[in-house]
Amino acid sequence: MGRTSLDKIIALQRNPANIRNLCILAHVDHGKTTLADRLVASNGIISSRLAGKLRYLDSREDEQIRGITMKSSAISLHFANGDQEYLLNLIDSPGHVDFSSEVSTAVRLCDGAIVVVDAVEGVCPQTQAVLRQAWLDNIRSVLVINKIDRLILELKLSSQEAYIHLQKILEQVNAVTGTLFTSKVLEERAEKEREEEREGETSSGDQVYDWSTGLEESDDSRLYFSPDQGNVVFASAIDGWGFSIQQFAQIYSQRMGIKAEVLLKTLWGDFYLNAKAKKIMKGAQAKGKKPLFVQLVLNNIWSLYDAVVTRRDKEKVEKVVTSLGVKVMARDSCHSDPKVLLSAICSQWLPVSQAVLSMVCEKLPSPLDITAERVEKLMSVGTRRFDSLPEQTQELKKVFLQCSSEKTAPAIVFVSKMFAVDTKALPQNRQRPLTQEEIAQRREIARQRHADKIAVDHTASESPKDLIHSGCVPQEGQPEILSTAKMESLTLKESTPEEEEVQRETFIAFARVYSGVVKKGQKVFVLGPKYDPAQGLSMLPGGCSASDCVVEVPHLSCCSMDRIYLLMGRELEELEEVPAGNILGVGGLDECVLKSATLSTSPACPPFTPLSFEAAPIVRVAIEPKHPSEMPKLVRGMRLLNQADPCAEVLIQETGEHVLITAGEVHLQRCLDDLQDRFAKIEISVSKPIIPFRETVVRPPKVDMVNEELGKQQKVAIIHQVKEEASQGRSSDTLHVDPSGLVTLTTPNRLGTVSVRAIPLPPEVTCVLESSSELIRTLNMSLRERKSLDISLRTLEAIAGLKAKLESLLQGRKWRNTVERIWAFGPRRYGPNILLNNVEGYQRPSVWQCLDREDKVIDAGPQAAVLRDFDNSIVNGFQLATLSGPMCEEPLMGVCFSMEKWDVQSSAPPENQDSLVDDSISHEALADSKLEGQSETCAHMKGTGTGPSQVRHRSETTFGDCYKLVSGQLIAAMKEACRHAVQAQPQRLMAAMYTCEIMATAEVLGRVYGVLGKREGRVLQEEMKEGTDMFIIKAVLPVAESFGFADEIRKRTSGLASPQLVFSHWEVIIITAAHSALL
Repeated sequence: MGRTSLDKIIALQRNPANIRNLCILAHVDHGKTTLADRLVASNGIISSRLAGKLRYLDSREDEQIRGITMKSSAISLHFANGDQEYLLNLIDSPGHVDFSSEVSTAVRLCDGAIVVVDAVEGVCPQTQAVLRQAWLDNIRSVLVINKIDRLILELKLSSQEAYIHLQKILEQVNAVTGTLFTSKVLEERAEKEREEEREGETSSGDQVYDWSTGLEESDDSRLYFSPDQGNVVFASAIDGWGFSIQQFAQIYSQRMGIKAEVLLKTLWGDFYLNAKAKKIMKGAQAKGKKPLFVQLVLNNIWSLYDAVVTRRDKEKVEKVVTSLGVKVMARDSCHSDPKVLLSAICSQWLPVSQAVLSMVCEKLPSPLDITAERVEKLMSVGTRRFDSLPEQTQELKKVFLQCSSEKTAPAIVFVSKMFAVDTKALPQNRQRPLTQEEIAQRREIARQRHADKIAVDHTASESPKDLIHSGCVPQEGQPEILSTAKMESLTLKESTPEEEEVQRETFIAFARVYSGVVKKGQKVFVLGPKYDPAQGLSMLPGGCSASDCVVEVPHLSCCSMDRIYLLMGRELEELEEVPAGNILGVGGLDECVLKSATLSTSPACPPFTPLSFEAAPIVRVAIEPKHPSEMPKLVRGMRLLNQADPCAEVLIQETGEHVLITAGEVHLQRCLDDLQDRFAKIEISVSKPIIPFRETVVRPPKVDMVNEELGKQQKVAIIHQVKEEASQGRSSDTLHVDPSGLVTLTTPNRLGTVSVRAIPLPPEVTCVLESSSELIRTLNMSLRERKSLDISLRTLEAIAGLKAKLESLLQGRKWRNTVERIWAFGPRRYGPNILLNNVEGYQRPSVWQCLDREDKVIDAGPQAAVLRDFDNSIVNGFQLATLSGPMCEEPLMGVCFSMEKWDVQSSAPPENQDSLVDDSISHEALADSKLEGQSETCAHMKGTGTGPSQVRHRSETTFGDCYKLVSGQLIAAMKEACRHAVQAQPQRLMAAMYTCEIMATAEVLGRVYGVLGKREGRVLQEEMKEGTDMFIIKAVLPVAESFGFADEIRKRTSGLASPQLVFSHWEVIIITAAHSALL
């Protein structure tokens, strides 16, 4: 097939029914990019001989060197299936766990996915992750079981054994999908039962709920992968062949005279061909017969490999070529590598591109088939219900479902990421082929320049003496011509470095049009993640567009889409407009969009839900330039790197260090290479990785270092010793630590006193709080906005479930009514630490007040009356204390702070006011920058003055000054009290841990264990993969010991083992006798 013209692709873009937006998902090294090469070669973009070797969509140099994909890249392909022509927007995504964020950006823009599974390795960790990602984004998947040639050449399986092996792989994939489906159905059924209970529709008698009923009623016809449904292709992308059951059903229906529909149902399964009766019968396994799939399909492929690769039987190969009706070139048949001949035969007999693209066009949905559930999920920002959005916003749902490209339809675009492109590679800067007239014109200009140069050189060669002697006086114009030529050459030489300096990276937005038509130069609104369409519609005049918007709306800005591109792998093609349902690149957004954004011509459009990443950034390094004068270039380069990578984070610490946070070691290396070679273009110095830790407290020990039980007196002595160490260097009149661990601290101005106790949380509670951080953040947002009306019912149910789970875990006398008395979570108001309200007589509003069904909108007035003055100061001090612990300034984790006492004097004697100000100047300067949300209470205090105006003014001033002093010093006092309370308990550090999954052969198993033991790893599980000689080892490994781990494993095992590291959890570092001696 020849290369498709740009005009043809533009024409296909206008028919959304024949558009397929799809991505290729798989574990690392399962053959995604090789398969993509075969699909690209089917359009004539690359040679079919280079497919699998060129790795066309891996455009980066480090991708080619490492042999793995690091960036998701898109290409548009044309495919004719029967009388229909399709446009396929294909995105190749990485499989390495460090680059799972690139998978998220690709999945968001697609309607379908091709999941590739290695026939030998089967379902791997990242396979499960991508299946879960596709499920969460509501996109349909098809399956390609790749590398079947390895079953023949490496494992030496017979066709019967291979059939059993392929069945097991299908079962593994369907088990993962079935688990996701079952959990969703059970959640929906539980929610339905709760609604019925709430509405009083259930009967009062005892009922037995059958949870399987929901599973039986649910439609799972499109859920599972099965060859007879046409959503599975068996392939060997490296050898260029692939097939589905439909292809062989059509072939054998003509030869055997059996209907294709019958063969389609019986080619896969426990059926066999009875040669005597000439019938297809069931029960192949029970009767010891070969299944139909083995007999009619696999035996042919196995015999072809045996003739071409194993035996190299030329006579048999000629018979096979003749019977298949394929043409083989002489150079292929005489080639020393038998794989060349095999690929030449198979690519004509069973082309993998034909099988995969046919399956994609028939089984994956078009943009017109987007489900209402997915639209509502995209438009429901945070936890808001879809029906709580403005009416104009809800009307946009129809536009989404219709995928309308009419002029009246608003343009809605989602940008999933920004990627950097060399400015020289842009279409407007690319050299285009010259016409005959331009070539002739340039030839004439070159001749004229050559003639002028000869004339100037001839004039300059004559000496002035010869000119004077001969009486020839030079003309006035000649020196001018000479000086002009010199000036031109000088100007060109001087301008070259400037031009090189101007050349830089340009950012292109990786986006999809969901509605309307996007045109070049069009102005659109950029909707921030916190943009509220209700607020925007109320502030903007009716019919306002992005071109005439002058009103400032929070989280709303305007920008122009300067250029629009068609993404073609390594190349870009410039377009004038792109209709709905297509994937495109947008230029000119680098100043408006950081990583991802929603663009629309309508202010009623809400921002799309943010992307969710599987791997969190955890590896940190500090970066500085080798030459301090190049610091501005480093700052600019890190800003560009932050924009170009969806997962990388850049921050400046309090010490002034520039820190880069990445998802793993491979991701870190790629970011550093980009920073040095592309964005900053300077030499940089990189620190050793900064290992993250957490601080916590544990219960006092019950036994000593020699496992002898500690008596009560010894325990008290240990606690006293800790108290003495904690109170060193502190004045006794402001700090008091009693034997029970209660810390009492008084502010320097003697106006406030707090008493705090630190208690270790159970590990289960800490895990629940850490996994529910988004839910706790939602809880805090509802408290801040004082509304629960807009929160979706599912989110309210999740909050209620979190509360019930905490109540079930916090049992016993010590934790009685703890959940109701929670004051705040920290750090950052959603962390795994708790502040408890045990202050006698203080009944503050509950953090669970959004679960109150009686008042949908919580009135701010009564709540403000219930809150005591300086309540927010206590919370702010707690947040600061949990953000940096006393041991090594790392965040706290799993600590409960119980507030036992809190006394504040709201006013001070006038005669002591001056001394108070003098005594607390330093504390006030420290706390002024940390004041938050106290203006309402301050205004309330100012309004309480009575009497003449002069007296009232004087009292307002006194109360205002006093308020600032108490508020600031109370924050500092609360922070210090929490830190001392932590020091009064046995402290521990928590280390970040990776889950490590290693696939290795039996010969190198001992070496793998040796490397794990050397790096303080702990093996959790070891199992043998059925049908292979591979072992799967699951272990945990400290992040601090993980650097260089993958390289060492490969060196020690000669490349026969490769680990996958994924951040798992935090674990308390156990202090042994040796550690205690060192301390």
